Amino acid sequence: MKTRHPAVAGMFYSGDKNTLEREVAVYLENSPQVDFVSQIFGLVSPHAGYMYSGGVAARGYRQLFDRDYDTVVVISPSHRIYFEEISIYNGDYYETPLGKIAIDKEIAKLLTEQNQQIIFSELGHSGDEHALEVQLPFLQQVFIDFKLVPIVISDQEKLNIDILANALAEVLKDRKALIVASSDLSHYHHYDKAVMLDQVAVDRINGFKEDELYEDVHAGLTEMCGAGPVITMMKACRLLGAKKSKVLLYRNSGDVIGDRSQVVGYLSAIVYS
Repeated sequence: MKTRHPAVAGMFYSGDKNTLEREVAVYLENSPQVDFVSQIFGLVSPHAGYMYSGGVAARGYRQLFDRDYDTVVVISPSHRIYFEEISIYNGDYYETPLGKIAIDKEIAKLLTEQNQQIIFSELGHSGDEHALEVQLPFLQQVFIDFKLVPIVISDQEKLNIDILANALAEVLKDRKALIVASSDLSHYHHYDKAVMLDQVAVDRINGFKEDELYEDVHAGLTEMCGAGPVITMMKACRLLGAKKSKVLLYRNSGDVIGDRSQVVGYLSAIVYS
């Protein structure tokens, strides 16, 4: 059995099982649950260290309480290497200090059959890539049992976005599935500039305008390291029947630690009906 072992436990989040359980539980308990949602198709969640973005991530994951999904697809950007393909982990499990999560091989195989650009691979899943891994302890705390489809994309251009969105919509229709997009916002600007840049992304997500978000990112009007995953998720969820998207919480690192000279932005959002 091939397992992707945790790479950033002890750095981005606690490497101790009991400590991590308590940490995530506190973040979730301190997050309110909204009451205007019927069905949640997807989430946007940040991927920084939990001390910076854990509270923001928890706001989205809190909305999943008492909801039932068989499969969770997590789409993340690649921070370390560049590759053109859409990479689904070619192993059996992803692991965190909270335990192993089985890969949904049936869904993964069906996705690879949709387009030759979608492949089984370790690309984006090896080394110290963190963007996908940091989502998993929250999912493990919220759900008793689920299978995972871990996807990493490096080339975030429109072709890959459309290929993956259409493949997900085709394969996940009539299934109990959730799509999580992993992304932070602007990086290392002064607080005021960061808020200005990040507000563009907030407005586009609140308007459920993924095509405009793509254009704004490419025009430099906003910044998202995981813009491709976010836009892919929104497109796939629209095809699956989602009607709206809403940002639940926006913060940046300056709000957390007080240093406003160079901040990183975070938001959590849901795509829903």
